[in-house]
Amino acid sequence: MLGNRLISWYRFIIIVCMMLGISALSNAAVSPTEQTAVFAGGCFWGVDAVFKHVKGVSEVQSGYAGGKAATAHYEQVSNGNSGHAESVRVRFNPNQVTYQQLLHVFFTVAHDPTQLNRQGPDEGNQYRSVIFYTTIEQQNIAQAYIKALTASHKFDSPIVTQIVPLQQFYPAEKYHQNYLAFHPADPYIIINDMPKLKRLRNQFPALNQ
Repeated sequence: MLGNRLISWYRFIIIVCMMLGISALSNAAVSPTEQTAVFAGGCFWGVDAVFKHVKGVSEVQSGYAGGKAATAHYEQVSNGNSGHAESVRVRFNPNQVTYQQLLHVFFTVAHDPTQLNRQGPDEGNQYRSVIFYTTIEQQNIAQAYIKALTASHKFDSPIVTQIVPLQQFYPAEKYHQNYLAFHPADPYIIINDMPKLKRLRNQFPALNQ
């Protein structure tokens, strides 16, 4: 059983490498200066910090996606019935880091994609796992990635990540921005988010900055 899972995982790695190679060739031919990706994976403090440490990422902003402008405020989002998910908007240079690489970081470092409407100690619909795609290409890449990841049996439980189109991203309040950098001694940060940065350094040394 373990041998089969290892074989499936190796196959997944090969598929990802092939996807990354194809993407690199495509980006080398024609590539916009910068692209945007939006991810939701629990409390945005830790997800924000992870992507801020990825090479090729020029900007990360914490915010809300999935709901309306009228409810894009922390007090309402925290109630869990605003429709929003705590999210991060990532600006990146595809010549330096590909969308597939960002997905790999999102699924293996930034959060646990098998937790439904929660992440670690945080529970509620606002903490759900979501990929908000901004182009059809991103949608296709994300769907193929999750299909390959599922086939690899990397996780013991099903992946519950939603793939939905981004309607609008609403920046969060100023005190939420770059929270980890400003509050490194916060117990929540130490327990839940610092380990994510360590995993990024250990698993993706070439991407870590």
